[in-house]
Order: sequence, then C-alpha cells, then structure tokens
Amino acid sequence: QVQLVESGGGLVQAGGSLRLSCVASGLTFSSYAMGWFRQAPGKEREFVAGTNRAGDSMIYVDSVKGRFTISRDNAKNMVSLQMNSLKPEDTATYYCAAPSLLRGVTARYEDYRYWGQGTQVTVSS
Repeated sequence: QVQLVESGGGLVQAGGSLRLSCVASGLTFSSYAMGWFRQAPGKEREFVAGTNRAGDSMIYVDSVKGRFTISRDNAKNMVSLQMNSLKPEDTATYYCAAPSLLRGVTARYEDYRYWGQGTQVTVSS
C-alpha cells in the first residue's frame, strides 16, 4: 500500500520561509518522479513543482520560480519543498504526489496516481 505523508506546514508571515517534507512508503521511491500541488479554498488543485527520478531535473509553476525549490533524497524516500519569500497568495493545502511508475517529471494533474493527505500552509500579510 502506497503512502505519502507530508509534514512541515504551518502559519508564517509574508516574506518568511517554510520547508515541507513528504516521506513515501510502499513503493520503490527512486522509480517515481515526484511532485507538489496546492489547493486554495474555492480553487482547483494546481501544480507547484516536480522532480524527475534522479532529482536532477525540476519544473515549477511560474508563480513560484525563484522562491521555491524542490529536492529529493532517494536514500530516505523523501521529497522536500523549500519555500522562501512566501506571499499570502501561497496560502493553500499542499499535497505531495507521485505519477505512474517510471513516468518522467510532469505538471499534469491527470498523470499523478498517488497522493498524500495534505499539509496546510497559511501566509499572513
């Protein structure tokens, strides 16, 4: 049974930083690209960042480029999202996700098969 468990969310002031982590179990982690999505109240879930299986290719939504960094540690079955210069519009529930086995890094929601339960990030102005 695949499980993705996020942690690290919280309340932070605008301009601050948070680091989200996601630990995976029940799958061969190094065989999966990984991604982070977010969903704000009343809005659709949107792609934030993704990394390939090796962790040497990353993609980001334009709104977070230069502020967020995705990384992974295959030895620890972990993917992280370092979020700097946070803005109130970054407030959302953040989800870790894995696409189908051996798929490359992707921003497409429909490519993702496994999802975590989410962690709340709130940025106050």
